[in-house]
Amino acid sequence: MIEIEAGAVLDINLKEDDHGRDRVELALQGSCTLNLTPHQARVLATELIMAVNRAEVRNNLKHSQNMVRSGQPTAEHKRGVFSQAFAK
Repeated sequence: MIEIEAGAVLDINLKEDDHGRDRVELALQGSCTLNLTPHQARVLATELIMAVNRAEVRNNLKHSQNMVRSGQPTAEHKRGVFSQAFAK
């Protein structure tokens, strides 16, 4: 069970269909249900992970750009200063 927002809950369960095959069921508080094969569920999970990774990269890029604009040294700059101190 995953709380989506203000009480909205997504339930994820492994079920068996009438023919004995596994199905992954995603139910949003009884209003909407996705009944997926394990392969379809795996593809959906992969797409979710890739979207989260893109969002994290985008967020990190925005954060880095804000640091550069505010004049804070970036990690590369800090590493450069550190390397210079020990280069002698």
